[in-house]
Amino acid sequence: MIQAVVFDVGKVLIEWERDLSFRRLIPGAAERAYFMDTVIPLEWHGQHDAGRSAAEMIAERSAQFPDHAHLIEAWLSHFNETIPGPVPGSDTIVADLHARGVPLYAITNFGSETWAGFAPTWPLLGHFIDIVVSGDEQLAKPDPAIYAVAEARFGRPGSTMLFIDDSLPNVVSARESGWHAHHFIDAETLRDDLTERGLLG
Repeated sequence: MIQAVVFDVGKVLIEWERDLSFRRLIPGAAERAYFMDTVIPLEWHGQHDAGRSAAEMIAERSAQFPDHAHLIEAWLSHFNETIPGPVPGSDTIVADLHARGVPLYAITNFGSETWAGFAPTWPLLGHFIDIVVSGDEQLAKPDPAIYAVAEARFGRPGSTMLFIDDSLPNVVSARESGWHAHHFIDAETLRDDLTERGLLG
């Protein structure tokens, strides 16, 4: 029986457009694409999610690409601009689950510094009892170890929790760790699933 719901954050609860702040800082499409794909590719950003410090990453990358150093610095200082708002409908689902007394938690791949800058700006986080942040744990999904950390932190076995994530590898890893899981496509489909499971009316 599912007793708690555990959300991913990026692209489940909040939108994330990695190049959004750089659309203003680098107006040229070709130059911006080079910067995003070569100077600060997604794999580089992922190092922060896995626990590497932003200061170390920025210093190293600026040495490799000195002509782009000011823009590499902007990756951190303008990070919140890459989050345009909530995923449509997801904030309402969180509020509805909270109103029904369903315990809410989250596991997110998010760097420590970027999370520290973002989390205070989003009041909906007040509905969550606890949030496992990959950068703090130095463990990132889909590593099954992060689900074990979550079980210990939340004080619940995975078999009693429903995990929601937009990444299929993360969903598969959660299921293989004994959790219930929902592969997030959109809020409407999630609401239907939660209703079928008796978590929403």
